[in-house]
Amino acid sequence: MSTAARLIAAVAFLTISAAGLGFWVGSTRQQEHHVHSGGLDEILHRNLGLTPDQEKQIGALEAKFALDRKDLEAQMRAANRNLARALANEHVFGDQAKEAIGRFHVAMASLQEQTIIHVLAMRAVLTPDQAERFDKTVLEALTPEPQ
Repeated sequence: MSTAARLIAAVAFLTISAAGLGFWVGSTRQQEHHVHSGGLDEILHRNLGLTPDQEKQIGALEAKFALDRKDLEAQMRAANRNLARALANEHVFGDQAKEAIGRFHVAMASLQEQTIIHVLAMRAVLTPDQAERFDKTVLEALTPEPQ
């Protein structure tokens, strides 16, 4: 294969990889954003009639989760930087790229697990009636209707 053909193949691979990764990360973060933004925050703090004690408990849970989330998101960004360097250095889907993707997946899986643990911890603070309404919001956030 000629140098020009290899260069074109490498650029095409990088472009397709970056687009795919960007789409995947974006769709994952959009789903997480929906769970943590308007949906759950609104129902928790506006629609469930939380007591001051519940507000305090949930506030503490949210503060801890914010730190955990920030750390895991930093790990994902670092893995993406490593992936970019690997692709720029190796110009193939080599060991460095595979390792970077593996680190990204570990951090992303941890974030998803921590998100679920966080949601369940908040639910544990609620009364049965509040929990029922909360569950409905979580279900809707995790199974959105296609638009």
